[in-house]
Amino acid sequence: MGSPLSLCVVALDPLLEAGAVSALSGDPDFTLVKPEEEADVAVVILDRVDRRELDLMASAGAGPHRPALVVIASDMSPGEAADAIGAGARGLLRRHEVDADRLARTVRTVAGGDCTVPPDLIDGLLDRGAEEADAYPGVRERGPDRGLDERERAVLRMVADGRETDEIARELCYSPRTVTTVVRDITQRFRLRNRAHAVAYALRTGLL
Repeated sequence: MGSPLSLCVVALDPLLEAGAVSALSGDPDFTLVKPEEEADVAVVILDRVDRRELDLMASAGAGPHRPALVVIASDMSPGEAADAIGAGARGLLRRHEVDADRLARTVRTVAGGDCTVPPDLIDGLLDRGAEEADAYPGVRERGPDRGLDERERAVLRMVADGRETDEIARELCYSPRTVTTVVRDITQRFRLRNRAHAVAYALRTGLL
């Protein structure tokens, strides 16, 4: 896959940090760097997503070269998942579901510009977004457009489900370039940072 991806691991618990470093250090696709060094991906290990942990995420994603963020937490509610994505996370994992292979796949996914969220959290986020939209009917009208068309909605749902661009293209019978263009149009229209931010925005405002 070309040059190795540089990545750092950040955790409040040094034992958890050491375990993640050990799991990733044997993979030739990765080069481990210190948190203060430039990295393509930052793996942030948390207990729960609260203010202290969000501050840790912000520090991991700071600097002129902002790394993609993978968040590993003991558990996450849909609300916490939305907060993590809103804070810049592209990959979400629960600690008990993580092994070396899955962590490596997630790192590669977010480094490639995609995002991945556990399927049950997607369902919870969708339900939460619908509830917020029902509670505040005007939320669907926010932004420079009134909503997403059916093609945009279909693509963004699959992005939220952790699907890669080529997979989305095959399933929806589009070209990979069309999928990329659809996502780029959404992020530019709503002034969003990346795919994960687009998913979070769409879920929170009831666009999905």
